[in-house]
Amino acid sequence: MNLEITGTGSYIPEIKVPNSAFLKHSFFGPKGDAIDQDPQLTIDKFQEITGIQERRYARADQQTSDLGTIAALRAIADAGIDPETLDGIIVAHNFGNIPHGKIQSDILPSLATRVKHDLKIENPNCIAFDVLYGCPGWVQAMILAYNYIKAQQGERYLVIGAETLSRKLDPHDRDSMIFADGAGAAVVEARKNNLKRGILSTASQTFTNEEAYYLSYDVSNDPNTEDPTRFIKMKGQKIFQFALTHVPAAMKTCLDRSGLSIDQVKKVLIHQANEKMDEAIIKRFFRLYKKETPADIMPMSIHLLGNSSVATVPTLLDLLRKGELEGHSLEEGDVILLASVGAGMSINAITYRV
Repeated sequence: MNLEITGTGSYIPEIKVPNSAFLKHSFFGPKGDAIDQDPQLTIDKFQEITGIQERRYARADQQTSDLGTIAALRAIADAGIDPETLDGIIVAHNFGNIPHGKIQSDILPSLATRVKHDLKIENPNCIAFDVLYGCPGWVQAMILAYNYIKAQQGERYLVIGAETLSRKLDPHDRDSMIFADGAGAAVVEARKNNLKRGILSTASQTFTNEEAYYLSYDVSNDPNTEDPTRFIKMKGQKIFQFALTHVPAAMKTCLDRSGLSIDQVKKVLIHQANEKMDEAIIKRFFRLYKKETPADIMPMSIHLLGNSSVATVPTLLDLLRKGELEGHSLEEGDVILLASVGAGMSINAITYRV
């Protein structure tokens, strides 16, 4: 019995926010010190490191669960299934629904419950629940669905990653330029097939010593504000070093568990966090096998979509499956590796044969 992805879908918000939109922002460091340099220089350096030229934000009338529902509908249509036959819906996110202009997160009821409601699914045996696992949330939700199916707790799950990070950003923090909104979804189900396909192996880790608060919540960097609102804060250099130290090893553990060789890997779909960081992770991963990094191994979407957290990997997968990433394609039998890292600090990976 194989556990295969039979359909994918994504929703990329229509609002494009180029780097030039931040030219009039006043940026401060984490200790409230003003960053007194030409904003253009700040933006140019940001783009050089992250690769991000623009990002997408949700419309004011859209919630995170709305984005997830659109991606879900597209995945269901791609799989050609009746949504009433789903055994479960798992939604990965970080902040729930955040109405535009508000600061309070809303996760009552869960986003998975809202998506099931919006899909008009009546089957009470289709369970719905959320996963909070930082940026690796969608990959971890896929691993959960995989384990549920292996434990004979159903045969068909809808797994969604959705986020509206634009509503949790400090306008006075340079790191705010990284984040974006979006949603991606996949239908994973048990399939009888003599060929070993689908999910072949998984790996997950969480580091909670000094790493636990590399990503956290705190007040604005602007020392002059009396606004008590708290925003996403991250220790960028520490995250960079953490990722380079631990992610390649976790990816190797995952691939080794599959019994496949590094030479069989066609593509690596890694969380779109930072172009230079992702490139360095992949290089170190191949170095663990004493191999050079293939030139076309790593599809990227961060340049135009930014970092939409849990949505980056499923969105990237959907674009790749549907031939919408120039220079990249998939064929039956190809082996791909999905990997992510984020708040927690957590890491995970999946080896998958198309």
